[in-house]
Amino acid sequence: MEDYHKPDQQTLQALKDAANRLRINSIKATTAAGSGHPTSCCSAAEIMSVLFFHTMRYKVQDPRNASNDRFVLSKGHAAPILYSVWAEAGFLQEAELLNLRKIDSVLEGHPVPKQAFTDVATGSLGQGLGAACGMAYTGKFFDRASYRVYCLLGDGELSEGSVWEAMAFAGLYKLDNLVAIFDVNRLGQSDPAPLQHHVEIYQKRCEAFGWHAIIVDGHSVEELCKAFGQAKHQPTAIIAKTYKGKGISGVEDKESWHGKPLPKNMAEQVIMEIDDKIQNKKKLSPALPEEDAPIVNIRNIKMPSPPTYKVGEKWATRKAYGVALAKLGHANDRVIALDGDTKNSTFTELFKKEHPSRYIECYIAEQNMVSVAVGCATRDRTVAFASTFATFFTRAFDQIRMAAISESNINLCGSHCGVSIGEDGPSQMGLEDLSMFRAVPNATVFYPSDAVATEKAVEIAANTKGICFIRTSRPENPVIYNNNEDFHIGQAKVVLKSKDDQVTVIGAGVTLHEALAAAEQLRKEKIFIRVIDPFTIKPLDKKTILENARATKGRIITVEDHYHEGGIGEAVCAAVVGEPGITVHRLAVSHVPRSGKPAELLRMFGIDKDAIVQAVKMAGSKSRNAE
Repeated sequence: MEDYHKPDQQTLQALKDAANRLRINSIKATTAAGSGHPTSCCSAAEIMSVLFFHTMRYKVQDPRNASNDRFVLSKGHAAPILYSVWAEAGFLQEAELLNLRKIDSVLEGHPVPKQAFTDVATGSLGQGLGAACGMAYTGKFFDRASYRVYCLLGDGELSEGSVWEAMAFAGLYKLDNLVAIFDVNRLGQSDPAPLQHHVEIYQKRCEAFGWHAIIVDGHSVEELCKAFGQAKHQPTAIIAKTYKGKGISGVEDKESWHGKPLPKNMAEQVIMEIDDKIQNKKKLSPALPEEDAPIVNIRNIKMPSPPTYKVGEKWATRKAYGVALAKLGHANDRVIALDGDTKNSTFTELFKKEHPSRYIECYIAEQNMVSVAVGCATRDRTVAFASTFATFFTRAFDQIRMAAISESNINLCGSHCGVSIGEDGPSQMGLEDLSMFRAVPNATVFYPSDAVATEKAVEIAANTKGICFIRTSRPENPVIYNNNEDFHIGQAKVVLKSKDDQVTVIGAGVTLHEALAAAEQLRKEKIFIRVIDPFTIKPLDKKTILENARATKGRIITVEDHYHEGGIGEAVCAAVVGEPGITVHRLAVSHVPRSGKPAELLRMFGIDKDAIVQAVKMAGSKSRNAE
């Protein structure tokens, strides 16, 4: 960025005037709505004015232009001031601000991407900076463009650990195109923030994380202009000392006003007082961006060649995932991989080896890894695959939930699922992940059972909207599909069938192979079972399951390396509920497991071939007794 030139007095006054108009519109909108956070907006008025009408470069009528500077409002409850900014800029009609929070308005209580100027949904505090890191990393290393990324945080959310995961990430990768602004307005929701106005402590913390940190008076447009004009070879944190409710007499810097709109009479009085400070109605126009972001196409990404596995060969699906991802990287140079220091377990190391510049090491910070992936995937700049042990995604569930609200298209791969990992014990076993991802709106949950299915899942996920989760396993199991087998979302495979089948058994991953082994054993006793591989757990192929269940006297057995709650069994039960004559018997992990050999643990929890054999025989004897 060029050396700082002090703006002239006219510009400074215009920025002050704009800040006060932003205050007025935030107050008007929240009073009209009867809810919202006007005091949180008012502390940030000068910050927003300087950012949007002096510092940032963007096309007002094309908010998602790839070359525009990016802005993330991490303190999402201050949404009305963001909306006021876009009205001030001329993108929104000022009258629309009065529809804030109404059911038929796009201006929701917190920012969401149905607004053209919002890249990521915020409001669950502590997550904006991680997404901003992903945008900045993409700008610096993938787009190699001049756009910059700005993220406004509240001081209350600085108690969130995820903020400091993001601070560490940005410091490590020297994201000098990233600016975080701390709106230190002293007051939280129910109490003052822990550091109140001790801005020097925030500064030391930021510096310790590798940031250039500047303390400013957050209500001085001149100090803000100067701070934003400083460029260093590291990320910049602007620590703005502000007052909550600034400009609202009787409310400024007072407790117990968080999230409360001003009553109508009070609002009218305050608006008159603030309006008196405005000297000029003339509006400022932002500078245009340098249009140097490359054109990117991430549609219809196809594997460069079919899978090359041999039926019967033993492969762990986690390794097949790494092979597939590395292969997909050759199909499109916008496929990227992120990992949380587990790349030699998830096998994303194979991707890193072939595409080192497109691999992002996020270290042991899974919450930030998910947020960075979301940021990288905004504006369709990349196809992001983030991987770790399935169980460690549980700590990032809030980030995953917010990614769905952000309409993000990230792909997540969770390896080491279930008790079948063996000796490492329960802390490493993904046993809740299916439940968690099935609950995510518009998510697709893949559970491939062999290497061929895994490669197809990776290719399909790359082209699927919404959150995709791929569940992979540690044990090596035989390849069961031919390389030309076709796979589709919501389409199960009937892996084994005969006209004499008595029960339909549904398994996935290791339990599908246990079901096939059980079928082999039962055949010797002239008992035949049908075996189904669901491929996707969400959506589930209800039609195939019902057709086959009806052909096997309505009997279904589900077997899964997951807890009973929310897994395959419950998904199948939900699919067949209300269907006459269908019974479902569920085999799953019933309590917290322990260390042991994989085979011992599958036996202990009754999800191995012997348990399936027993369940099939019981189902047969029950129906004979009923007859």
